[in-house]
Amino acid sequence: MSYRYSLNFIQRYLFRIVLVAGMSFISQGRLIGGVPEWAKTAIWYQIFPERFRNGDLLNDPRIPDLIGSWPHDSITNWSVSPWNSDWYKLQPWEQSNGKGFYYNAQLRRYGGDIQGIIDKLDYLQDLGITAIYLNPIFESPSLHKYDATFYHHVDNNFGPNPVRDVEIWSKEDPSNPATWKWTTADSLFLKLIQESHKKGMHIIIDGVFNHVGNTFWAVKDVEKNGERSQFKYWFTIYKYDDPTTPENEFSYQGWYNVKELPELKEGSNGFSEPIREHIRAIVKRWMDPNSDGNPSDGIDGWRLDVANMVSLTFWKDFRKWTREINPQSYIVGEVWWDDWEKNRMFDPAPWIQYGDVFDAVMNYRLTVPILHYFTDKKNKISSSSFADTLKKLYDQFLPDVDQVQMNTLDSHDTDRLPSIIVNPDRSFDHHASAADNKLYNVQKPNDEERRIQKQVLLFQFTTVGAPSIYYGDESGMWGGDDPDERKPMIWDDIVYEPEASHPFNAPRFIDQVSFDKDLYDFYKKLISVRKHDTALSQGTFEFVKTDDVNDIIAFQRKMSNQSIVVCMNASNKKQRFFLPKDLAKENQVLVDIVNGETIKAVKGSVEIILEPKSGRILKNESVTGR
Repeated sequence: MSYRYSLNFIQRYLFRIVLVAGMSFISQGRLIGGVPEWAKTAIWYQIFPERFRNGDLLNDPRIPDLIGSWPHDSITNWSVSPWNSDWYKLQPWEQSNGKGFYYNAQLRRYGGDIQGIIDKLDYLQDLGITAIYLNPIFESPSLHKYDATFYHHVDNNFGPNPVRDVEIWSKEDPSNPATWKWTTADSLFLKLIQESHKKGMHIIIDGVFNHVGNTFWAVKDVEKNGERSQFKYWFTIYKYDDPTTPENEFSYQGWYNVKELPELKEGSNGFSEPIREHIRAIVKRWMDPNSDGNPSDGIDGWRLDVANMVSLTFWKDFRKWTREINPQSYIVGEVWWDDWEKNRMFDPAPWIQYGDVFDAVMNYRLTVPILHYFTDKKNKISSSSFADTLKKLYDQFLPDVDQVQMNTLDSHDTDRLPSIIVNPDRSFDHHASAADNKLYNVQKPNDEERRIQKQVLLFQFTTVGAPSIYYGDESGMWGGDDPDERKPMIWDDIVYEPEASHPFNAPRFIDQVSFDKDLYDFYKKLISVRKHDTALSQGTFEFVKTDDVNDIIAFQRKMSNQSIVVCMNASNKKQRFFLPKDLAKENQVLVDIVNGETIKAVKGSVEIILEPKSGRILKNESVTGR
């Protein structure tokens, strides 16, 4: 069955060109609308900083650095966890407190920092990465940093001199940007930006502007000064502290009622002017650090956390601010669950349809059919159903908008792809760890499951949208949902303990933990193929075959004189099939650009052989005159 862009889509395409042209506007001679060109060919790599690489042992967190983060344990026996330790095994200090793994995991720190990322930029460059997305880096007591103390300072344990950084920011007025200084952690982060740009990599950071942390400077001011605080209108306050009582009665609206995450208050028109101006100052600080009008020393954009919970009016202004600084900046929103309980995702159209809010979303809507088709067993969908779903997704937006969507298979908020494969037939992001699913298998994927992983990756790197790799997937990491997907990165220069423990002491096989060179090389090859043949990133997309009986799909990516056909066998059996006649002209050769094998048309027919759970990327080459 063949799926092509319909006449209706072409009509909408032309309409959108007129509409976007009309809605785009010039601010100081800079175009605000349109997606950044570099994002169309981006290969994303997501880094969870605390777990990527410990590049500086002298800045590792201490017990006071944890104050304010859940579970608010007044611990006295604690230490940074060994990077190479068995993940589920309780460390001596954890055994002494009598708590289980999932309690102690939130207290753990492994010492990942900015220097560790700088040290591994060559690794990322060798892999082929062109764009880095960092989970939150701002000062915070937690391991995840989604509970900011400041937006204008990098966490001091990510920098070279934590004590000095505290001295620097203690002399500031955090509400007044004119008083802000640069800490040693800030300066090291600016070096990371500089070094990334030198290597041809863009870099974006997590902007968490729906909520802050309970240690946030404005929250602490309201807690201290009560109704006298000028920042009381930044939050929804339920009760102020009564200084005449020994208890602290201070309470407020938290994100999903989580005390550690006070929500910034929105009115009918979004955030109040003081909040907006504070965030705007943050945007300027990190996008043009030296304020010289040249954004080359700043970040290249933002990933915006729980973006659907902040008003569109504010985000439209946010986009203007970023584009005024850097016309090629990129904004991707976390627009995900409309109703998690009912397994219903948002339609992202209001956030990206007209080019005045975001460029992209984390494209979990694409992830779901990919998993149902390639990884499920009982709940597996058919080839035609898979094609129908993708056609609807790709037809919704203009091709250039489709091209910059961040195609995220797994992240810091989901179980890792290999563990999804080990635990099939679930709703995505549901029952995704041993903590909430007694049947969840924590084992390392076997050879068959790795083969499925490679097939999923082959699709991810050949379909529409920018592929995103969650740190360590390429080195062989696996794990369930939070916190199990946040293990310390597997590196080839570290010897790891086997993973032999279980979070609830259930029996399990002992899994060896080591850098998977074969898997790394497969990622590297796919990245190289995608970068070399721009049809895979910017070409048209068309299904040319769907076979429900044999679980086969084939699609074509085409751009100018480039034509690439991707064939995939999602069944457990070896399959043979013939390409459609219009793709099998006489004297034509197809070259498998992954393994170099050639397939020649015979009497106008091209027979493709596919091993179980595999795929091939075939490029057309004429042999006329040879």
